[in-house]
Amino acid sequence: MIRFAALALCAALLAPAAHAGSQEAPCCATGDLGLIVERASGSLLVVDQSERAAIGRIEGLGDLSHASLVYSPDERFAFVFGRDGGLTKVDILTQKITGRVMQAGNSIGGAISDDGTLIAVANYEPGGVRVFDAGTLEMVADIPTGSKTIGLVDAPDRRFVFTLWDAGETWIADFSGDAPKITKVPGIGKNPYDALIAADGRTYIAGLFGEDGLTALDLWDETPEPRRILPGYGKGREGLPVYKMPHLEGWALAGEEFVLPAVGQHEVLWVDARDLTETARTKTHGQPVFAMSRPGGRQVWVNFAHPLNDTIQVIDTRSHEVIHELTPGPAVLHMEFTARGTEVWVSVRDADRVDIYDAATFEKIGEIAAKSPSGIFFTARAHRMGL
Repeated sequence: MIRFAALALCAALLAPAAHAGSQEAPCCATGDLGLIVERASGSLLVVDQSERAAIGRIEGLGDLSHASLVYSPDERFAFVFGRDGGLTKVDILTQKITGRVMQAGNSIGGAISDDGTLIAVANYEPGGVRVFDAGTLEMVADIPTGSKTIGLVDAPDRRFVFTLWDAGETWIADFSGDAPKITKVPGIGKNPYDALIAADGRTYIAGLFGEDGLTALDLWDETPEPRRILPGYGKGREGLPVYKMPHLEGWALAGEEFVLPAVGQHEVLWVDARDLTETARTKTHGQPVFAMSRPGGRQVWVNFAHPLNDTIQVIDTRSHEVIHELTPGPAVLHMEFTARGTEVWVSVRDADRVDIYDAATFEKIGEIAAKSPSGIFFTARAHRMGL
């Protein structure tokens, strides 16, 4: 327990400095830490990966029923996007809130610019995107859209990309100059509900709820044009009730294939990442919510919507076949791999715990008590685009 003792000492040393408003450098590293959203209590659980243990709790973050967060480049600060429109900045070393603004009535996620200076938040009410200074949380831009705004991601060169549910458009906001420049791309499709960006920042894919298919943009083009992919993938089959929409930022890129959850179907779709053509389909236990690639791309782990949300399936990326199944417990909401993929942490909301598995052997190697846990976010995310 030497490491835990060192962390405890660090927290003790930081506390007086934080109380006095000191900006002295912290005494601890952040690379082994993470945050778990406790959705029912409006709190964040601070965890240590090596200890497989909780080391603190940050409270007072409002409605976290659909919360996500991003990290500053130094991994010390997290910016939390609450469903109630709250944008909260927390210090994971002092385990305190350092800033909070109620920026909208209903928020659905956000992103941090590639240089770490801007925080963008996507809003349902009043719609649009608002952009804030990462240091002060002062608003620097208000981009009204007249629509619910979804699929907000960061893109290279201080750009943000987001999509409009009502208008079926994708907007690209470029903050590289003195004033933001907005490029509007119409013709995305009916009711786009979420989106992802590839790790190289080139391909942006929006999923469509109002029609069968998805739409891709090549962000390297001077004037990106929408390209429909997998049109009619559910043709000839009755769509099942959708109890929970897939989270497309959890789509996997495994090797040279995207792995995409099929809306209203019990399957995942495999798409060639180079030419965006379908390569395979895998039947699954239920309607996929997250399809997440283990670092290295050897496996994809999938969880499912209610009422089949007690199960995780592991798919081999070469054979496209399910090779293992786990049943952690009621309401598996989220999964997060450690940076090199040795472990996967799983939130089991209705059991009030997070389970930890060896990603190679599938053996359960630990668990942590948590209050209705949902999203799990390790600090390694600070160095990855689109998360």
